[in-house]
Amino acid sequence: MNRTRVFTGSPWEPVVGYCRAIRIGDRIEVAGTTAMKDGEVVGEGNPYEQARFILQTIEKALQELGADMSHVVRTRMFVTDISQWEEIGKAHGEFFRDVKPVATMVEVKGLIDPRLLVEIEAEAVV
Repeated sequence: MNRTRVFTGSPWEPVVGYCRAIRIGDRIEVAGTTAMKDGEVVGEGNPYEQARFILQTIEKALQELGADMSHVVRTRMFVTDISQWEEIGKAHGEFFRDVKPVATMVEVKGLIDPRLLVEIEAEAVV
């Protein structure tokens, strides 16, 4: 089966050996995505802004693979402070209010850069 990949230029993609998103048949998997742009953290200290930026990045990757946010069936949110769940959830709701994929949010000890507060994965079916 053909694999179509999307790369975003993250400094970790070539080092770790992964892509932002991959489509195989009708399935699309989006890797854990953080609020990094050109090596800088977007929305430093602001979990809502980071989540919005991440979801916009996921949306762009899906579009490159012939899908959109309505195709998302699952999200996983990894957060460094679960007490900020409402701000992160608000951003998630802005993108998925009508789609309502299954969603998981868990607190983690840390992400790859201590300034990052949120990392989100997504799965879609086209």
